[in-house]
Amino acid sequence: MLSGKEIVLIISGGIAAYKSLDLIRRLKERGARVIPVMTNGAQEFITPLAVGALAAENVFTDLFDREAEQDVGHIRLARDHDLILIAPTTANLMAKMVHGIADDLATAVLLATDVPVLAAPAMNPKMWQNEATQRNVKTLTERGIALVGPASGEMAERGETGVGRMSEPLEIVAAAEALFRDRAARNGQLPLAGRHVLITSGPTHEPIDPVRYIANRSSGKQGHALAEAAYAAGARVTLVSGPVELPDPSSVDVVRVETAAEMMKAVETGLPADIAIMAAAVADWRMATEGTQKIKKDGSGKPPALEMRENPDILSTIGHHVSLRPELLIGFAAETQDLVKNARAKLERKNTDWIIANDVSPATGIMGGDANTIRLVSKSGVEDWPQMDKAEVARRIIARAAEALNG
Repeated sequence: MLSGKEIVLIISGGIAAYKSLDLIRRLKERGARVIPVMTNGAQEFITPLAVGALAAENVFTDLFDREAEQDVGHIRLARDHDLILIAPTTANLMAKMVHGIADDLATAVLLATDVPVLAAPAMNPKMWQNEATQRNVKTLTERGIALVGPASGEMAERGETGVGRMSEPLEIVAAAEALFRDRAARNGQLPLAGRHVLITSGPTHEPIDPVRYIANRSSGKQGHALAEAAYAAGARVTLVSGPVELPDPSSVDVVRVETAAEMMKAVETGLPADIAIMAAAVADWRMATEGTQKIKKDGSGKPPALEMRENPDILSTIGHHVSLRPELLIGFAAETQDLVKNARAKLERKNTDWIIANDVSPATGIMGGDANTIRLVSKSGVEDWPQMDKAEVARRIIARAAEALNG
């Protein structure tokens, strides 16, 4: 939902400003570009150097910056991006927003903007409860400013608790995603609204003994990107994920599994679905009997005999399901040779509608990388797609799937 979005992040002067560093990281993880604006107060808590390093952008601090204002930079900041996010939003900044005060760069941007604004209040509980602050909150919400938080908990001041803590970065990210999604819904831009999309992602781990397992190099990046893209398109999304080192996509129902058998069960539980995308790299084999103790060398120099059994074929099972086969079933084929030939055979054998085929030879860097080069194989032919980052691949797959489903 945030991939490709440009977000102006205004950081104002409260102790919660330290959370903005993690917020920048979380936004960028989801593909957003973050353009930071810092008030003088914010610079008393965190440095522009740290903010700029995390955002990989210039940090704007001065309304009268000679270079930035040559082309009225504060107006560009106010108009040329998708969202203005204020985190933290102090009581002082809220009061200035209500009264139209523009005495620094942040307030000038807020007064001049015509894009959505999301504010994350952060202040002492007594300040939040103050009648003046509550009037300001009411005025801002009536003007269309969206708020996330504040939350309840311990404050920076010793012994102080109550409502006033800034929401956690992931909560703010979810609020930003919901804002974009609601806006798209109002504009009729959610082609998968009312649809259920089931996606598998990542590897499976098949235990050999208590400390070893069989796995592969899948990072889950493509499957997780597909879940985010499907949610952004309006779908209710169930993501069945093997072990990955990725954050859960916001507003997606995530089911975590370890083994192929667990993934098979979770997929069957997740049906029915309008679209199923089987992007996980499921281990083909498992141990016939898992060792209860760590297997030790016996001194013979010979490796232990490992008796293997075939894992359930999730894609084929769903493809041949009599009553619960999704209307659109998409599989993945990760190959190191004969890419199209193997993908076509998989399409027929497993009764899928599409196969997303990619060459995962070590030289391609696709396994674990951020980019992908795919071929979309269907009964009607083969499409070669140029190399794209995995988020863009996901958006295009979901857009094509919506077109196919909606006729």
